[in-house]
Amino acid sequence: MKAEDLIRHHEGFRSRPYRCTAGKLTIGYGRNIEDNGITRDEAEQLLANDVYDCRQVLIRNLLFWDQLDRVRQTVLVDMCFNLGWPKFSQFRKMINALALRDFSLAAKEMLESRWAKQVPNRAGRLIKMMATGEWPEDIERD
Repeated sequence: MKAEDLIRHHEGFRSRPYRCTAGKLTIGYGRNIEDNGITRDEAEQLLANDVYDCRQVLIRNLLFWDQLDRVRQTVLVDMCFNLGWPKFSQFRKMINALALRDFSLAAKEMLESRWAKQVPNRAGRLIKMMATGEWPEDIERD
């Protein structure tokens, strides 16, 4: 038996944060995130998983996904990550505009949303990317 096996048995798994018996915010197999947080590597792995999940839900639900260029696909992944699929899917006018490849109208629908007012810097960058199909100059990319 490995230490991990014993810890899994004693702690149990919780996918959502909870307060342990010591009152600390905890997740997973007893990970004290209140005192320990997470490492950059752990955050990168979580981000990679979340981006993969967003991309998969978009591929399944947007029949025109493969017709979009990489810049606009990236915009949609960012929005889906930020909003979650249920809220993202309410952008019906934007989605309809994208199905018609009317990127100006899609950008306009993004601009006129409550989301754009809530996250103006992010939204402004994504709206410009949607309208132009170009990567922003101020963000590193691989």
